[in-house]
Amino acid sequence: MRCPACGHTESKVVDSRPSEDGASIRRRRECLSCGRRFTTYERLGENPLVVIKSDGSSEAYDRGKLYRGLLIACAKRPISPEQISSLIDDIELALRNGFTAEIKSKELGEMVLERLSKLDDVAYIRFASVYRDFQNVEEFMDALKGIE
Repeated sequence: MRCPACGHTESKVVDSRPSEDGASIRRRRECLSCGRRFTTYERLGENPLVVIKSDGSSEAYDRGKLYRGLLIACAKRPISPEQISSLIDDIELALRNGFTAEIKSKELGEMVLERLSKLDDVAYIRFASVYRDFQNVEEFMDALKGIE
């Protein structure tokens, strides 16, 4: 594992523990060159998930892309990056347990919205406004009524 501070490739594991959901292992490492500590997460390698977009094209599922979208929706809200990661972990666990290799982007978006509605109403509306591509105020108002 490459040190984020100095780039050295040698490190030692200082602490290792399973994550709360049991889907990954959190490791605290110490660089053998500069002594800086950093955290890594180890996940089970698996077959890639394919997202079928609304136009019929497909692309590989990208956790980073979903994380970035959620970061934008949750900006300036009382939601920690750990809560966002946990939300994504929950979605990925549901997808793995469903034994599916493909998911429609609409279904994935609905899974995100379902979890966001329990976390924060403002983040929910922000994500929905991009995901559902509101064309007018009435569609926006319908979404607001849905969270009451």
